[in-house]
Amino acid sequence: MSPQQIADAVREDMLDDDHATRWLGIEIAAVGPGTSTATMTVRKDMLNGHALCHGGLITALADSAFAFACNAYNEVTVASGFDVNLLSSARLGDVLTARAEEASKSGRTGVYDVVVANQHGERIAVFRGRSYTMKGRAIVEGLPVGRQA
Repeated sequence: MSPQQIADAVREDMLDDDHATRWLGIEIAAVGPGTSTATMTVRKDMLNGHALCHGGLITALADSAFAFACNAYNEVTVASGFDVNLLSSARLGDVLTARAEEASKSGRTGVYDVVVANQHGERIAVFRGRSYTMKGRAIVEGLPVGRQA
């Protein structure tokens, strides 16, 4: 299997059990080795007292994109931490897109950058996630594991 085919298989397997991503209406639009794109439309129940999308939900979108990017090698990988900067507000009806990209992966650790933008291309948030890989633990049994796959 190609690295892209592995990433696609992992995406489907992870989505089956990712209740939080589905509950928020997040769609994983694309995934590849070390990358992903996730989208979310801001709903009324996502608004805070200022009629703005809650920052934690913007962060959740970025975190989901991060998760799919760092797990795309079919090796169980978890967050060891992240930082997020909220740059602008999102409002009811905005379609947010989070694009995650691997900045570094060495041994068991990785660093991933995620940019969240609205439908006008305006940056809403930047997120940097740190990952820890549990070497040899496949997400989808029977498929190659790790970057060399």
